[in-house]
Amino acid sequence: MGSMGSMHWLNWAIVGAWLAYNVWDGIRRSRRTDALEGYIVADRSLPWWVVGLSVMATQMSAITMIGGTGQGATDGLRFIQFYLGLPIAMVILGVTLVPYLHGAKVFTAYEFLERRFGPGTRSLTAFLFLLSRGLACGTIIAAPAVVFAAIFGWDVKWAVAMIGIPTVLYTVIGGVQAVAWLDVKQMVIIVASLVAIVVTLLIKLPVSPGEALHVAGAAGRLRAFDFSPNLANTYTFWSGLIGGTFLMLSYFGTDQSQVQRYLAARSVPEARTSLLMSAYWKIPLQALVLLIGVLIFTFYVFVRPPMLFNPAHERVARERAAGYAVLHAEYMDRMAGREQAAHRMVAARSDSELAEAVGQFKYFEVSGGVLRQQALNLVGGLTGESTRDVNYVMPRFVLDHLPIGLAGLFIAAVLAAAMSSIAAELNALATTTAIDFYRRWIRRAAGDAEIVRASKVATGVWGLIACVVAVYAVNLGSLIEVVNRFGSVFYGSILGVFLLAMMPRARGLGAFLGLLAGMGAVLTVILAAPAVSFLWHNVVGAVTAVVVGLGLSAIVRKPA
Repeated sequence: MGSMGSMHWLNWAIVGAWLAYNVWDGIRRSRRTDALEGYIVADRSLPWWVVGLSVMATQMSAITMIGGTGQGATDGLRFIQFYLGLPIAMVILGVTLVPYLHGAKVFTAYEFLERRFGPGTRSLTAFLFLLSRGLACGTIIAAPAVVFAAIFGWDVKWAVAMIGIPTVLYTVIGGVQAVAWLDVKQMVIIVASLVAIVVTLLIKLPVSPGEALHVAGAAGRLRAFDFSPNLANTYTFWSGLIGGTFLMLSYFGTDQSQVQRYLAARSVPEARTSLLMSAYWKIPLQALVLLIGVLIFTFYVFVRPPMLFNPAHERVARERAAGYAVLHAEYMDRMAGREQAAHRMVAARSDSELAEAVGQFKYFEVSGGVLRQQALNLVGGLTGESTRDVNYVMPRFVLDHLPIGLAGLFIAAVLAAAMSSIAAELNALATTTAIDFYRRWIRRAAGDAEIVRASKVATGVWGLIACVVAVYAVNLGSLIEVVNRFGSVFYGSILGVFLLAMMPRARGLGAFLGLLAGMGAVLTVILAAPAVSFLWHNVVGAVTAVVVGLGLSAIVRKPA
């Protein structure tokens, strides 16, 4: 398992064919992309289902595929609460921002802000978007790159190049048209690979699906909701419902990578329908990802798991860590005890037998977890790297236990998920750079062809920046949280400005200073109350921006 040669050639053939197809399809769809409308918003001609699938594919990054399943395996279904605000946000956006932005016939969300508040507010908001998403894009590449590097023994730079270069190529050539249509195919391969993994797991489990879920429930992996009002808890019902609504409103309503999708829809009703499609299907799809993680956890209850899922760290531990062999032997004893307790749980005939088996299971589960943590600390001390073993649970299962062909399909799906998210970000970063900065401040008289060229150059530059960031982002820990934490510093305040834009009483100076006040409030909360979950930062930023913006607008209002 430690090297590239350990994966069957058929799996590599599937991965290679998928990468080649992506670039070819991007070139094929480059018709009409020399015109600005064609390149940036696909002539506003995309059907609702293409836009809807594209929005979902952009969200379904490799971080979800790898980190989401790992989160399900180690923490159960609680992460699903993160998405509780999504349907509410989509309904609100369908009534408010979508008609405003689509009707304004703009290329970027930030152009709309200039019409309302002037160039200062537009440029500041666009700059904050470039800063937040430019760095986030690197993290999206880093997630699969770091996993491939560890599993196949590659240098991380090669893994970054394998993901980044084909994506930059088809995004530069084909514009939003190529990106959106490829997203549809990415979604198909992602769902196909997830379904294939579920079927494989159900076949390979030595117990029935009902018994497997019974064991998962006893281990606390099926608890989906936490109603505690604790602001420090990241995944609770309230943080998901309130903080999640603000985060999703900002992401889908003001982030150019999402706005550009529904600006490319044929009409306002089709743009609305595309968002509702995501509202209905995102939570079930995310639940499927987490459930796969739960099933993998259960699979490893009955099939002895590796002590460390990251093969690179496992090699280091075996070769260099004094005391690892003793820890490993103890861990395997605990796992054997856990497996026997699980079999007794399944076979229990009375409540007392069941309670005794559950107690034993929990003892072996907790004591095994302590030993695993000791092994992770050993490796961390030797390598100086973050030991986020959760990101390796899914890939390790795939390569060790999936049939030939399906492992290739999964890796192609991870690449598909990474590429769809990266392409959307690059496309949005380039559009914002070309429209909100190049055309607005550098070349006011630039024609369409020049703006398209500027956008293509910007795509390449942002792609290079993202690849460099990715190489350094690999040591940041849990990547699924890193992206959302980082976005939450900016998202609330940006949402506040867009909310002010829909309020007739708001004025330009008020909106500009409200945006700065929102950012200041979020940074104050981060520094003064670091225990407060990042989901609440979105609420703080948005509310502060609106309150300060409206207050200042009332003070500086010119007399009629």
